[in-house]
Order: sequence, then structure tokens, then C-alpha cells
Amino acid sequence: MANKKQVPLRLSEQLYNDLAKWADSEFRSVNGQIEYLLTECVKRYKRTQKREAENEKTNKV
Repeated sequence: MANKKQVPLRLSEQLYNDLAKWADSEFRSVNGQIEYLLTECVKRYKRTQKREAENEKTNKV
């Protein structure tokens, strides 16, 4: 298993409750849900960066 970093995180009670309901509906823990959401956001960010870089190459030619 990959090494995981521990990160202290403070959430409002309302946000935590919303995440807990969402996590429960997808059979995850709150921690698992947060990790899943962050992973998906980083994947989306990387795809966006890749597309922007490709567009810059195309526009320069």
C-alpha cells in the first residue's frame, strides 16, 4: 500500500454533515469521500492543463 500523508483539516459542521451524507450514499467513509473528491479534482485539473498546453502549441504554429 502506498504511503499516505496525514493532513489536519477543519470543516464547518454543515460541510462535514453534507459530506457524511454523501459518503454514506456512496458507501464510503468521510475520509474516503474527501480523498475520492480531491483525486477526481486533481485528475480534472491535469486534463485541463494538458489541453491548454496542447492548445498553446497549436496556436503558436
